[in-house]
Amino acid sequence: MSTVSLFRYHLRLLLPIFCWLGFAVAISAVEIEKPDSTKIHVIKEVTVTEKQRHSEIRATAPLQVISAKNIEKLNVFQISDAVKFFSGVTVRDYGGIGGLKTISVRSLGANHTAVSYDGITLTDCQTGQIDIGRFSLENVDMISLSSGQSDNIFQSARVFASASVLNINTITPHFIDGKTFNGKISMKVGSFGMINPAFWLEGKISPVFSYSFSAEWLSANGKYPYTLHYGSASNDSLSTEIRQNTDVKNLRLESSVYAQFAQKESAYLKTYYYQSERGLPGATVFYNTANFSSQRIWDKTFFTQVHYEKEYSKWFAFQSNAKYNRGYLHYLDPTYLDTKGKLDNTYLQQELYVSLSTLYRATENLSISLSTDGATSSLLANINNFSTPTRLTWLSTIAAKYVTNQFLVTASCLATVTSETVQKNNFSDNHKQLSPYISVSVKPFFNHDLRIRAFYKNIFRLPSFNDLYYSGIGNRDLKPEKTNQYNLGITYSKDFGKNIPTLSLTLDTYHNDVTDKIVAYPTSFFWTIMNKGKVSIDGLDVTAETTLKPYEKFGIILGTTYTYQRALNVTNVADRDYKHQLPYTPRVSGSGKVGLETAWVNFSYAVIWSGHRYAVNQNYAENRLPGYADHSISFAKTIQTKHYSITGNIEVLNLLNENYAIVKWFPMPGRSVRATFSVKF
Repeated sequence: MSTVSLFRYHLRLLLPIFCWLGFAVAISAVEIEKPDSTKIHVIKEVTVTEKQRHSEIRATAPLQVISAKNIEKLNVFQISDAVKFFSGVTVRDYGGIGGLKTISVRSLGANHTAVSYDGITLTDCQTGQIDIGRFSLENVDMISLSSGQSDNIFQSARVFASASVLNINTITPHFIDGKTFNGKISMKVGSFGMINPAFWLEGKISPVFSYSFSAEWLSANGKYPYTLHYGSASNDSLSTEIRQNTDVKNLRLESSVYAQFAQKESAYLKTYYYQSERGLPGATVFYNTANFSSQRIWDKTFFTQVHYEKEYSKWFAFQSNAKYNRGYLHYLDPTYLDTKGKLDNTYLQQELYVSLSTLYRATENLSISLSTDGATSSLLANINNFSTPTRLTWLSTIAAKYVTNQFLVTASCLATVTSETVQKNNFSDNHKQLSPYISVSVKPFFNHDLRIRAFYKNIFRLPSFNDLYYSGIGNRDLKPEKTNQYNLGITYSKDFGKNIPTLSLTLDTYHNDVTDKIVAYPTSFFWTIMNKGKVSIDGLDVTAETTLKPYEKFGIILGTTYTYQRALNVTNVADRDYKHQLPYTPRVSGSGKVGLETAWVNFSYAVIWSGHRYAVNQNYAENRLPGYADHSISFAKTIQTKHYSITGNIEVLNLLNENYAIVKWFPMPGRSVRATFSVKF
């Protein structure tokens, strides 16, 4: 089926939804007649003096937030670098600037973590995983991670459909002092041939409309040195090698138009384009490091999304989302051993998506929301006898939230219905599933911001198209991978006064059960995908952050996270890996940061550390990866004038030049330097 035919097929499936969306938008344009008896009361100006509490402390489920200001102090380059400072997070990093980077939260796997971009979820129907290494920080305003579910019930149904959600919010136009535009030009240069110019501009078109545009180019050869050990003993041979096939060339373009029709009526239209050509650094092989890495990958991702929201009264609100996504992938392995002497595959995935949500505030304390989403996704490939699957997914959610000064309770139920078709061969089963969720937060003491919270969530993840239809190993009989999540925690926040403005602490214990886990399993002659796994996960997440202000122009920011995870395979008591830790899941890990803000220069220090992990299911000594600690420091200086500000920043990454690998045989870069020069106007 051609691309045009697929697009028409998708449009025909979703035409009723688009009609409903158009009708809802038309209704929103009609003014509701106000009765003549309406009275206007003028009240005196009210000034709010109490400091806003951290949303992380009030949340019924663990919520972690990093603002744009704090991102600048973490010595990070991409989204994948920043999320390593969240507790409970494992980033699978294959090394190099262009290497694949995926996020797993609380050992549930990358497929259970949704990534939301400005409120609308990103998808990859082929793998079910989002490569967060492709997202820049240049135009990001805030990153947040919700474990379980957010307390915001006024969202699309798809946001409720994952075990955790990584939210990426970009900068929205904001103008002060009569300005009609703002902008930023920056240039990063660094070790291993890195050059990264970026440009961002926002402007006001009229009192109603504004726009933003950002562009970024990244080029690097990625050839960093590393030490290759030929044995585990201290006197075994070693050599210094250069990482091969790690070059990357990325282009990102993003534009948005924002509309503020009224005080409580807004919309935006966003268009995103990303293309990349990169080498995939292969595993390091003894005595063959120069020729083994040769795989190449080309990406072209485009999506456009629209969001509309209106609050009709203090009791009723409506929002809608629509999106078209197109992802092209070209993969080349010139060393593949077959009759052609290479593996040269192309994949094209497309998705049409629409969402409608309403919020009804029944009382001052009780809110109820209804959301329904429809999506159709398909995958094309240049592979012989490829099934060419298409999946239609309906998601509907009813949710409620009850709020008082001492209590916050949220509950929801998600209904999922899927229908699958293929052009060739057999197709996978259709699915119907209900997924409940409930969370509660209690503040036992009126004068102390101490809260006890708990949540339970039942959720699942559908098999990806690769799981079901990948040539040779796909399994059309796969069942969804199911999880049950339990969390019990405590949060505390306090303002101590002038010298210690804030202190926030969170501590959460959790237990996750995973059944029908989808794993690649070896059979007599080849690998296949099977529902073979059961996993039991127990963990503890701790976060602490404080700010100190000993002098007027001198501030100190301190923060730390700690994670303990016991993620065990409990599939079969007779298996050799029964009750062994899951691969690449450290038992203990954490991070720390220190920031010094002075009138002359700002200094920051950050560290990410991890205990030992195992490369495969069986936890034997020969499969163990040693722990590591990655330290970095930076110095920044900003010169402010009336019309613009100039910032210079120098960073030293992996300060101690530690030779470590997150994934076995995929070494990470050693010590490197990065310099940034930017001008805001």
